[in-house]
Amino acid sequence: MSDMNYNHLRYFWAVAHEGNLTRTAEKLNLSQSALSVQIRKLEDRLGHALFERRGRQLHLTEAGRITLDYADTIFDAGKDLLGTLSQQGRPRQVLRVGALATLSRNFQIEFLRPLLGLADVELVLRSGTLVELLQSLETLNLDVVLTNRAPAHDAMSKFTSQPISEQAVSLIGTPERLRADLPLATLLRDNPIIVPTEESPVRAGFDRLCAREGITPTLAAEVDDMALMRLLTREDIGLGVLPSIAVQNELRNGMLIESRHQMGLTESFHAVTVPRKFPNPLLETLLHSAV
Repeated sequence: MSDMNYNHLRYFWAVAHEGNLTRTAEKLNLSQSALSVQIRKLEDRLGHALFERRGRQLHLTEAGRITLDYADTIFDAGKDLLGTLSQQGRPRQVLRVGALATLSRNFQIEFLRPLLGLADVELVLRSGTLVELLQSLETLNLDVVLTNRAPAHDAMSKFTSQPISEQAVSLIGTPERLRADLPLATLLRDNPIIVPTEESPVRAGFDRLCAREGITPTLAAEVDDMALMRLLTREDIGLGVLPSIAVQNELRNGMLIESRHQMGLTESFHAVTVPRKFPNPLLETLLHSAV
C-alpha cells in the first residue's frame, strides 16, 4: 500500500479552510484544474469523496470533515515541531458540541465531564438556537447537539435523538422565602413565581398542575434562559420552577433551598446526532457514560 502524499493533503487542507477552489488556486499560484487534480488524487487514495458541490459552494462530506480534523492535527504538529522539537504525545482529538443557548450550564458540564482536562482532547463548544444548531449538525460542523427540546421526528428526518438525562423539576427559593412547612398550594398562591416560557415542556406541566389545583399564580418572570432563571431566583424576586441541577452550587452552599414537595414535573435532556459512517469515538464515550 502506497504512503499518503502530504502535498495532496495540504492542498485539500487549504481548500477546506478557504471554502473556495478558485481563491485557493490563486493563493497557491496554481491553476484551478491542477488543484482539482491534486484533490482527486487524495480522494482516490483515501477511497472517499471529500467535497460535495451545492450550487457554487463546496461543502465537506463526512469523510472530508474527518480528514480535515486529521490535517489540522498534522500541520499543527509540524508547527510545534519547528518551534520546540520537544512536543510528544498522542494527536489531539476534537469533539464539536452544540448546546441550546438556554440550556443549563451545569448540565452541560456534567455531560462533558468524562473528557474534561484530558490532554489529548479538544472540545469545541457552540451555542445557539435549535434551528441554527441542527443546521450545523446536518452540515457536519457539529458532532452532537444538546437540547431539552427533541426535534420533531418523521420519515424524512435525518436526526436521531437519544435521551441522556431526566431531571426532576422543583420549586426553588431563598431560605427566607421558601417555608418548607407550608403546603405546595400555599407556596404557589402566596409567592410570585419564575417560570420557563410557554415553549418549554416544563411550563406546560406547571400550567397543568396549577389548573388541577385551581391556582392562578402570580408570575414574576417568564424566562427562556435557565441561567437567568437561576439568577432571578437568587435575587429573591420569586420562587423558581427549576431542575435542581441548574442551581446545584447554590443548593450546596445554602444560598437556595429546594421545596420538599414533589410537583411531578421533569425536564428531559437529549443528545441529537445524525447517522455517520465514521462516528466520533469521543462522542461514543460520552453517550455511554450518560446512559
